[in-house]
Amino acid sequence: MKCKRFTDKELIIFDLDGTLINSIPDLTLATNKMLKHYKLPPLTMEEATPYIGNGAKALVERALNHTTKEQSVSENLTAEALEIYFKAYEEAPCNDTFLYPGVKDTLVYLNKKGYRMVICTNKPFQFIEPILECLSIKHFFESWIGADSLAKQKPEPDPLLYFTKKTKIPVEKTIMIGDSKNDILAARNANMHSIGFTYGYNYNENIADYKPTVVANSFSELKRVF
Repeated sequence: MKCKRFTDKELIIFDLDGTLINSIPDLTLATNKMLKHYKLPPLTMEEATPYIGNGAKALVERALNHTTKEQSVSENLTAEALEIYFKAYEEAPCNDTFLYPGVKDTLVYLNKKGYRMVICTNKPFQFIEPILECLSIKHFFESWIGADSLAKQKPEPDPLLYFTKKTKIPVEKTIMIGDSKNDILAARNANMHSIGFTYGYNYNENIADYKPTVVANSFSELKRVF
């Protein structure tokens, strides 16, 4: 990690999937239950990973495109498949999902330092709290929003600016931390500093290519800059 300090920040906005948690096993399982309904072949976790990050609808569309070899899938089929996927994921949102190394200890550290922490994810809102409770990290975050919480999602700046307005903490005192280009682009669009993790999903792209303020290789590295 670059030698840069963010001790002047007051609010930390975290992404969820690929940043705090690895949810690939459970997302893949739900996706494959949906594909099985249509008698389509399952995806491996490696195949599913690049399709994660733009929300559930995008994941379902990409999975259907991958397995049917079609360039585009009809809206009706996507809507139906999305409902099947949601039902499957609701049944098991946190069976094999796990925290990345260093997350719990670092959240304890940041909490003791007095930073306010929130979550901005493109995961549907209904799944956020059950996963946070399952992994025993809910108490670190004062609020969270999902893909369906606002009219616009990351990489638009709106979700990040929502938190600055809600907390009354200015942009310059806020930082976005995530693993994908959506997080970094949202921060840039909001005129906000960002930290990009190399270990997340990010569609198999290098997070450094999107020029976050700082690139980090592990969650624990946050202790060095806060």
